Amino acid sequence: MLDKAIVLAGCAIGAGLALISGVGPGIGEGYAVGQACAAIGRQPECKGDVTSTMLLGCAIAETTGIYGFVTGLLLIFAAPRMFIGML
Repeated sequence: MLDKAIVLAGCAIGAGLALISGVGPGIGEGYAVGQACAAIGRQPECKGDVTSTMLLGCAIAETTGIYGFVTGLLLIFAAPRMFIGML
């Protein structure tokens, strides 16, 4: 009984920590968009280059948040069944 509680607690703590990873991409993408707007404001003729580079960077940065989200979901739904089945 105690071993199942420890497994569930570990999965819950791990899921919470994994979902915190969504904060970083949000801050980073907001900063990138702000800097891109400032760059376009300084040099409007390079709008296309700045926008395409910013969108690519935001897409790459977003993958870390998605990985954390998927990891959290796996720890909430899949891992407890897998680990408790082994006990």
